[in-house]
Amino acid sequence: MDYSRPALDRAAAEKLRELLGGVSWLKGWVVERHPSIRGGGFDLQARVPISGRKPVELRVQCKADPRPSRFPYIFAARETDPQPVLVFAAPYISPNMARTCEENGWSWFDLAGNCRLDVPGALLVERKGNEPVHQPLRPSANLSTVESARVIRALLVPENGGKRWSQREIQLHCEPTVSLGLVNKVARHLRDEAFIESNDDGFRVRDPLKLLLAWRDAYQFDRHRQHRYFTLKKASELKRALASLESITGGHAAYCAFSAAEFQAPHVRQPRTWLFIGAEWEHECAEALAAKTVDTGENLLLLIPDDLGVFYGQESVAGNFACTNPVQTYVDLWHCGNRGQEAAEALLQQKLKPEWKVRGLL
Repeated sequence: MDYSRPALDRAAAEKLRELLGGVSWLKGWVVERHPSIRGGGFDLQARVPISGRKPVELRVQCKADPRPSRFPYIFAARETDPQPVLVFAAPYISPNMARTCEENGWSWFDLAGNCRLDVPGALLVERKGNEPVHQPLRPSANLSTVESARVIRALLVPENGGKRWSQREIQLHCEPTVSLGLVNKVARHLRDEAFIESNDDGFRVRDPLKLLLAWRDAYQFDRHRQHRYFTLKKASELKRALASLESITGGHAAYCAFSAAEFQAPHVRQPRTWLFIGAEWEHECAEALAAKTVDTGENLLLLIPDDLGVFYGQESVAGNFACTNPVQTYVDLWHCGNRGQEAAEALLQQKLKPEWKVRGLL
């Protein structure tokens, strides 16, 4: 349903009463309209008695259409002791909106009862996973599509860190290409979500980590077809065979997932070799590696990508066979199981964050 201002305020007040009422030891609290004479952009207030200290004041701002790029950033008066707790309320709060609130020191809740109400040293109420009771706005772009992924890869690879883009420039970096209209749609969505910032000179990534996490959560690893093989070639033989393969695929072959991470941020060792290979080169790859298909016991995984964009920004480490760029490696690791998330976190800490920090993005 659509919420008018009075309707949203009433619904938010009722939900806040429900959340506070769910804390059995909390007594004597009051939720009411914030006095307009000193509202400062707030709509509700709650006074919560805390044993052994002065009552805590919660100041609540309600928004029907919350977006990180429009986060209120209200600087409330700090004349009271203890300081007021700033709270953001909306019919639906996305994971990105919740992170934005928390990073700016705000508590939050939505009308489904998902919340993080934090009174430091006294109270923490946190609930997540409730189904929305209000249909969230449909995003202007879908980050799970291969076209969106091409834009995001170009924005996030460390070598492009800090670059200010025009939409035409980002289009030229998308491999394979995408339409300028699609670039515009994705850029508008990323701006609404505060992942990028723009001015007259173009746009740049504002928060690469948050953008990476949003893409990771939308990424569909199972779109890539996985073919299991077994080869008797040892490491040195495999390396030589892959070198000959690289020369004929035109850049459409690369270490990926765990095998790429072994060069980019060694952490989790495992016995398989992981390769992205263009579909038209799978037979040549199997022949070069003397590999046979198997149902179980594989030591070679050939992943046939659903989009050749996975080969964008490949890295070669010390003359070895090319690896997927570390951003691509990260999202693949996160979804491929077998301690992949542990390896992805190591890659994030050891490689991606340091490179973004050098470029002033963290």
